[in-house]
Amino acid sequence: MTALRLFTIAMLGVACAWTDGAAQSGRVYRIGFLATGDFAPRSPSDAFAQGILRVLDQQGYVLGKNLAVEQRGAEAHKDRLPTLAAELVNSKVDVIATNAYPSAAAAKKATNTIPIVISGGGDPVRTNLIASLAHPGGNITGISDVAVLLAPKRLAYLKEAVPNMKRVAMLWNADDPGMTLRYRAAADVAQQLGITVQPLGVREPDDFDVAFKAMAAEPPDGILMVADALTFLNRRRVYEFALAHRLPAIYEVEQFVRDGGLMSYGPDPKEITERAGYLIDRIFKGAQPADLPLEQPTRFRLVVNLKTAAAIGLTLPPSLIAEADQTFE
Repeated sequence: MTALRLFTIAMLGVACAWTDGAAQSGRVYRIGFLATGDFAPRSPSDAFAQGILRVLDQQGYVLGKNLAVEQRGAEAHKDRLPTLAAELVNSKVDVIATNAYPSAAAAKKATNTIPIVISGGGDPVRTNLIASLAHPGGNITGISDVAVLLAPKRLAYLKEAVPNMKRVAMLWNADDPGMTLRYRAAADVAQQLGITVQPLGVREPDDFDVAFKAMAAEPPDGILMVADALTFLNRRRVYEFALAHRLPAIYEVEQFVRDGGLMSYGPDPKEITERAGYLIDRIFKGAQPADLPLEQPTRFRLVVNLKTAAAIGLTLPPSLIAEADQTFE
């Protein structure tokens, strides 16, 4: 047998040992998912959890064998989060994973010892979740928010779709500090571009009717909606309003486009769950969150629903369609 083949076999053995290390340890690892929304099929929280579990499975963590999962979802009632976070702490999970600011804040308040992996929660430094991206300190690490970088691109795509856009309505959950920071980043960019912002903060489902009346009274040229549990649960009402008033809209999460929204631009959700999964794996192997710098997304996706564009009578420029990572007919 050649030296090269012996080396190849040896390296394959190392790789298998690394992947199967979790399975061979005999320990059952426990992960708790805490969501501001719910874990309904195809919801952002469910996609986040399932993506992480796929990564962990590849690393040798098998549900029902050496991996156990606890899920708690507040169904957009953030007042339930403290109780749900306490339940996860009492169940003695090894790590808590969150994908929104309210759930991250609730987890942080519930424990200062159990590691927490966050994503999608706004700027974690400005919301006081961590000390700094490079040196988070405490028991939190995760994926950082890059809203300040993404806001210009979202508005640029919306303006490319509507070249004469002068006024943009912005919908966001005003009860969520993380999402409020995302709204402010987008509003600052719009003003720099000379676009008037129509701020429409919502706090509960009934507030969407108020927002719709405001847009009907002073019609914008387009809509930008910040994604969180509240806006996700009421997304179809926004689609219907946009269709009835032939308004182009851009969203942060591609799930909104799959469900009928016009277009979205944001971090690749697959990369987010992959990075979160690998961070959890490192924590299971003994790494401390305080020593794990928050990672930043590197892949971003523009997704366009051509059927929705046709329904609102919008002809998208070929350059925008060509730039899309995915289109729906």
